[in-house]
Amino acid sequence: MRIAVTGATGFVGGAVCRAAEARGWEVHAFGRRPGVRHWDIASGPLADPPEVDAVVHAAAAVADETTSAEMWRTNVDGTRHVADTFPGARLVHISTASVYDPFTATVDADEAAAPVARYLNAYGESKAAAERLLTYRPNTVVLRPHAVYGPGDTTLLPRLLDAIRGRGLVIVGDGRTRHSLTSIDNLTSAILLACNGKPGTYNIADAAPVALADALREMFRERGLRVRIRHLPVRLAWNLAAIAENTWRPPRLAQLSRYAVSHLGFERTLDITAARRDLGYRPEPTSFTGAARW
Repeated sequence: MRIAVTGATGFVGGAVCRAAEARGWEVHAFGRRPGVRHWDIASGPLADPPEVDAVVHAAAAVADETTSAEMWRTNVDGTRHVADTFPGARLVHISTASVYDPFTATVDADEAAAPVARYLNAYGESKAAAERLLTYRPNTVVLRPHAVYGPGDTTLLPRLLDAIRGRGLVIVGDGRTRHSLTSIDNLTSAILLACNGKPGTYNIADAAPVALADALREMFRERGLRVRIRHLPVRLAWNLAAIAENTWRPPRLAQLSRYAVSHLGFERTLDITAARRDLGYRPEPTSFTGAARW
């Protein structure tokens, strides 16, 4: 296989490059950081693209501080530019479970339940728009992981550790809310399968959902942390987040948003039947073994 990878210096893109190279695939890595061929996908199509069988589009704007306009340029215009650069290749687009309705629980959702008409932030809105953009493109696979974790994580784990105050962590809800998490190894496996698999849209997650508090406790044990988990009722957290989004945020509310509340306090579980059936996806269970080294 000959593949191109956008966002190749990022968490997901980097893992894909390493896994593909380990299989003996020819990998053309693109990104904006040193070490790979430079390509700012928001600026336009690539002038002299390599010939490839598939392109894994892992580049995306995800940071909270990214403006809505920047998010749209990267996630929507950038996706269009990637598709235009490789018109004949298989396109494996890394989307997100954030395209599901953030105002209600996602309970064993299948792929037909998204995109929706309403979102809480530019990230979900722009990723949904990117999916719609690719609806009629032939030879395309869209993957929707949720809460990707593992070695090299630059988003989920750092945010979690930053939310600890002293030896305490406040979470939204009672901690029994079920979540489909996605290890970077499971996601990478799905991506490589998608380079040859049946076109379509697929949820990607670990073998089975886990309770939020159980997952957090396992993570803390593996990292040798003694953290007391406290709970904030969902309704109260939602109201506080709505206030915080429209006013100056005290430090203790800096990470509080309705988007965060909806993803922590509501169930977020995905049906991965289609990926198992059509891609041959065989995920491992959720595990934080080795998290002390992440």
